[in-house]
Amino acid sequence: VQLQASGGGLVQAGGSLRVSCAASGRTFSRSAVAWFRQAPGKEREFVAAITRSAGTPFYADSVKGRFAISRDNTKNTVSLQMNNLKPEDTAVYYCAADWRIILSQQRRPDAYDYWGQGTQVTVSS
Repeated sequence: VQLQASGGGLVQAGGSLRVSCAASGRTFSRSAVAWFRQAPGKEREFVAAITRSAGTPFYADSVKGRFAISRDNTKNTVSLQMNNLKPEDTAVYYCAADWRIILSQQRRPDAYDYWGQGTQVTVSS
């Protein structure tokens, strides 16, 4: 699976952005997909994940109610709609996928073998 993230940018606090992850490879529809983010000087942290079949979403507490993850297996894409953005959301956002992920692993970046290149999201105050 090869992943390509896009859609980052600069937005004011309270605004919205949508980042997307386009995938190639036949295993994508059978893969759990997650978004992680990494701010300068900080560790990569879990943002959201979506399961392979039912498409059940999971979120970090810090983004719950503001972000929404979705997938379209016909287009091999996963999107993250980010609303009511805050300056602390500023980071490079990465998508990750792996068909071997089980629920207990999905928040761990080391559980994913396939990563996109990252897209910068900057929220100004």
